[in-house]
Amino acid sequence: MIRALAFWILALGCLAADQPSWIWGASTKPNELRQFRRTFSIVTKIRSANLIVACDDQAVVSVNDKAIGKNEGWKEPSSWNVAKNLVLGENSVAIIARNEDGAAGLLARFEINHSDGIQQLILSDATWETYDDATGSWIPATDLGKHGIAPWGVVLKGKEATPASDIHTLPGFAVELLRNAQPGEGSWVAMAFDAKGRLLLAPQGGEPIQRVTLVAGKIAASETLDLPVHGAMGLLAAFDSLYVNGKGPKGLAIYRLRSTRNDDHFDEITAVRQWTGDGGEHGPHGLAAGPDGKLYAVSGNFVDVPADISPRSPVRKYGEDLAIPRLEDGNGFGKGRKPPGGFVLRMNPDGSEPELYAAGMRNTYDIAFDDAGELLAFDSDMEGDWGQPWYRPIRILHCFQGADHGFREGSGKWPATHADSVPSVVDVGIGSPTGVTTGRGARFPAKYQKAVYAMDWSYGRILAIHLQPEGASYTAKYETLLRGTPLNLTDLAVGPDGALYFTTGGRGTQAGLYRVTYTGTEDTGDAPATVDPKVAAAREQRRGLERWQMESGAGALETIWPALASEDRAIRFSARVALERQPVEGWMQRALAETNATAGLASMLALARAGSAADQESLLKSLAKWPLDTLDEEHFLAKLRVIEVSFARHGIPSGELRALALQKLGRQFPAKSWPINLQLSALLAALDSPDVVSRALELRDAAPTQAEAVHYQSVIRGVKSGWTPESRQRYFSWFYKRQPPEYSAEFERWFAEVGMKPSNGASFDGFLKAIRQDAVAALGDSEKGELAPWITGAAVVPVGPRPVVATRSAPRTFVKHWRMTDLEPGLKTTGRSEVRGKKVYDEAQCGVCHRLSGQGGAIGPDLTGAGAKYSEADLLRSVLEPSAVVSEQFQASLISLKDGDSVAGRIVEESADRIVLLVDPLTATRREIPTGDVKSRGVSPVSPMPESLVDGFSSDEILDLVAYLKSAGR
Repeated sequence: MIRALAFWILALGCLAADQPSWIWGASTKPNELRQFRRTFSIVTKIRSANLIVACDDQAVVSVNDKAIGKNEGWKEPSSWNVAKNLVLGENSVAIIARNEDGAAGLLARFEINHSDGIQQLILSDATWETYDDATGSWIPATDLGKHGIAPWGVVLKGKEATPASDIHTLPGFAVELLRNAQPGEGSWVAMAFDAKGRLLLAPQGGEPIQRVTLVAGKIAASETLDLPVHGAMGLLAAFDSLYVNGKGPKGLAIYRLRSTRNDDHFDEITAVRQWTGDGGEHGPHGLAAGPDGKLYAVSGNFVDVPADISPRSPVRKYGEDLAIPRLEDGNGFGKGRKPPGGFVLRMNPDGSEPELYAAGMRNTYDIAFDDAGELLAFDSDMEGDWGQPWYRPIRILHCFQGADHGFREGSGKWPATHADSVPSVVDVGIGSPTGVTTGRGARFPAKYQKAVYAMDWSYGRILAIHLQPEGASYTAKYETLLRGTPLNLTDLAVGPDGALYFTTGGRGTQAGLYRVTYTGTEDTGDAPATVDPKVAAAREQRRGLERWQMESGAGALETIWPALASEDRAIRFSARVALERQPVEGWMQRALAETNATAGLASMLALARAGSAADQESLLKSLAKWPLDTLDEEHFLAKLRVIEVSFARHGIPSGELRALALQKLGRQFPAKSWPINLQLSALLAALDSPDVVSRALELRDAAPTQAEAVHYQSVIRGVKSGWTPESRQRYFSWFYKRQPPEYSAEFERWFAEVGMKPSNGASFDGFLKAIRQDAVAALGDSEKGELAPWITGAAVVPVGPRPVVATRSAPRTFVKHWRMTDLEPGLKTTGRSEVRGKKVYDEAQCGVCHRLSGQGGAIGPDLTGAGAKYSEADLLRSVLEPSAVVSEQFQASLISLKDGDSVAGRIVEESADRIVLLVDPLTATRREIPTGDVKSRGVSPVSPMPESLVDGFSSDEILDLVAYLKSAGR
């Protein structure tokens, strides 16, 4: 009782004056090191603990004798979540502070929130002690004055998110910024309203979840939740629970949190679904409650399909299904990952009976059910694939049961024309998809109540997706509801008040909470529900077929077979998936005898996927009843896809079947259609056609776009037959004689919509290198020698401009080890020289590692759109503190050796007996490590970019570099 009373007195005393003081010793001298400490007691369980420190000039901070970090200057306070560092009983904070010259001071604010709701504040003041060298003892620190005094002023204030005044909306809509994330609250990436209408905000890092109470659209209260789960990229309040898709006591998992006493404290926390694979930005993501009472979770392409997946899962027979092997990503991202890519898992609210509901996405971040109970998603692109024939834009997907949306790693992505792929509802272009929600409950005009809202993190736009029912699925159009630069949008939801709330944040950027309302004159009453009877019937038919995707039995074929002939692609797709669930012996002969082209090709595709190699001859010969000359393009492509899947699953035929395929397919190549030529060339290359090389080279040279030319160069890389010395020279010369790229009008439009110029992605050159290497590997030894001048480019005269990375003319003289506090004030000045910024970019050799407007390296992030994603302060920090936030796509590998040494770098080659690391990209220094010397391997937290890269430049030059990065490519 006495200890509890003492705690109450301490807490009330701290709350009476919540501003810390600047402290130091009794005097100040240059280059002075001074130690400070503060001890305190904790007598009850804590929920959170946030420590903020600012020092003039530097400070190293420890809690309970464990170093937690350092502050580099008073203008930019540092904060840490140290709840895990504290214990019941006595605790201590220790700080070693350094003053370089001039004024000296230390400021600290330690906020500890206890589980019983009490807040304990520990503030820098005269109760802190400092070590006195003269007496060799600890003495009270000198109180210099409260926070806000000169010369420091107000420093304990959070940064600001993009002002609402800088966000442009459709007419009649208004945006207001409700709250900036405060130090210690992290960078918000997920949000959800709970059952009481309070808003939950989850940061990307280890900071705690915030719970915000809103009254009349304003923040009335904010509290930190005491949860052992963090890093959530999915939040959902449903089934009398809060679901958090993040990291916790059981690792990466969906955690179900419940308040059994209904007192707002979660006393029951259960991991209902654990994940394996990667937990980063391509890991587990959004959650949704289905109209069927099930829990739905979407995961990125680095998450493994659970080992306990239900045998009833509708997505089952997935594979690469490519006629020729895929090329891995040009930079190795996703290398070795197998289908099905990103997926949607359906399960009971307790996580049991997990079913693979839909798959074939890349890295869908969020999902939402519309008013019709249909699941919508916003899937990402692979920016590195810009300019390649296999590039797929960001796109809205209709994820109905059993859907495979065709994502495969590297060059293996399926075109939308593949009959076994569910295409997009609408292609959007370029960007980084994040949050998705519907307008249900919004006090908006009817059109916008019925819209689906999708967020683009990269280019700061919320899109209003207007769905148009088309049979059992949708088409759509989109418009931009609002846009800001930068505006790193992460998640959104309609609130109980009918406003649309959204957050910004991610990758350490300043987070903000915003509110969107409609202020126009249109009616905002509840939009009437209208359902076209034909649409309702089509959906009902598709959903009826979905039963047979999960079970087999009498009556199944009577339901399935008529649907195989449907003109509705979604119905036909669902019927084929259902057919594959039924025993093959029960329907194979019916499929082989089918005369209707639509039903026959759909059932043949099912046989290619579900049958065996023993069925290949019957399958391929049965296709002869639909000669290619008699088919329209859709059926022509469907027949080619059946052949390709059979080749991929049953093997490339030989003998009579091969000769028949060469004759029938060769007669059609080349066709007038690019989609047909794409598939025909791949099939003929797989068959090692003696004619495919010469025809593909003609098509390559006549290609209207770079993407088509790359396809033909890639597709014949492994062909053995049909080459002549001249065609070999012609083939290899192309790598060195390429003209500036020509892009399709659609590709250029996608870039124009976000104010960018089209360019090739960061993986482009790596893909071309891989194509060339495969082509060289297909040569005999004598051929390699004869063709060496063409393979290396020595015999080829370059045509057109080639990217050149400038090097430093002379070593730079050290100017200063620059810090954010030195340069950040100058970001607000005008009149910066982007021309001089480009010179700094070139001289610092940024282009060795980074790509900008289609030129440069690919070791680091593509900077083409960096100015649209990040503020000037974020860009400056990335230059000065490259290890502060490192994207998982560009993390270096850390190889620990058996002799105790470790090596960090980018893996550029790997075989069974050795690993080759690029340890210094600026000097191209490599290190080869025998695999027998490797003890373990992991990921380095340190960026490959050196922190001192710009220490030889002046402040104006560095700020000009930031201006150049902010504007380049836009």
